[in-house]
Amino acid sequence: MRLSDCHNIDDFRKLAKARLPWPVFDYIDGAADDELTKARNTSAFDEVDLVPDVLAGVGKIDMSCTIMGRRSALPLMLSPTALQRAFHRDGERAVALAAEKFGVWFGISSLATHSIEEIAALTSGPKLFQLYVHKDRGLNASMIERCQQAGFDALALTVDTIVSGKRERCLRSGFTTPPRFTPSALWSYATRPRWTLDYVFGPKFRLPNLDGYVQEGTGKAVSIQEYFNTMLDTGMDWDTAARIRQDWGGTFALKGVMSAADARRAVEIGADAIWISNHGGRQLDGSRAPFDQLREIVEAVGGEIEIVLDGGVRRGTHALKSLAAGATSASGGRLYLYALAAAGQEGVERALQILKEEIERGMRLMGVTSIHQLTPDRLRWR
Repeated sequence: MRLSDCHNIDDFRKLAKARLPWPVFDYIDGAADDELTKARNTSAFDEVDLVPDVLAGVGKIDMSCTIMGRRSALPLMLSPTALQRAFHRDGERAVALAAEKFGVWFGISSLATHSIEEIAALTSGPKLFQLYVHKDRGLNASMIERCQQAGFDALALTVDTIVSGKRERCLRSGFTTPPRFTPSALWSYATRPRWTLDYVFGPKFRLPNLDGYVQEGTGKAVSIQEYFNTMLDTGMDWDTAARIRQDWGGTFALKGVMSAADARRAVEIGADAIWISNHGGRQLDGSRAPFDQLREIVEAVGGEIEIVLDGGVRRGTHALKSLAAGATSASGGRLYLYALAAAGQEGVERALQILKEEIERGMRLMGVTSIHQLTPDRLRWR
């Protein structure tokens, strides 16, 4: 299978599976426990149908919108994800350049494999930093200050990961960061020579945003579950969130909000946006899908705060359904991670081009010329 054979996100998934050692692929593809929530994140979109209008004069359409104060060419964001150089040697650099080319938001994680400063210097496109609150307050303050100095456009506080979900695929494979060549996976690494050579002979795998504070920043191998369970602050609360918002002083979002009550609290502390997200099903298995919760949250805080629908997005029509149900934009991680793993920047660009074409085609077939015309009356729930 080649990149030119990829015509949807699932095709990129298949190519990524063929090119990655299985522990690395399972880190991207896997989720918590029985992975029920991960599956539901996408299948939830099947429960609603689009109702198109015809003869609407759709020769010229506008797919752009404003998200957290920056203009976006598409109502689609690339969610921040960790450890990207484990999937392709270019990691976050490839994603940043592809996002800038298509005029969309992207984000980097606290556990990014390129530094805040490097990414900021690389792109003038809209960029967000995803903050994990560590027990080490000095590390938290350092990352916030570095983002301020580097000119990041927004900070998203991750609120659903005070401890790690039970990611059983990673437990079985022994996946760590940096990846280790475990005996059970040696054959898989040996039969993926392109990935293995890039990893062994490429730049040293690092988590540079942690430098000077934790050993993991220097390349010490640790499982993600162990890292989250030992390093992150389980005492984080709404006062913590309000304090971080104040310390940051710029556009501020909460990533991982799933209840209407928490959405209301986000408005009360002055957040600019919430990401309805369950971390790709990687935390609490059996929790609701973001799209299932969207209407309830829109009813509670719609018009008072921007609402990003994050999770399960695999098609342009998923973005259109999210907007029609009241979201400001849609966002996803795996939708570009599979493409990154499959072919680096070229893969991410092809994935974005496919999604752009799906959104454009869907709008024309829906009879809308602007995303603002995507309203709830365009949907029917089964």
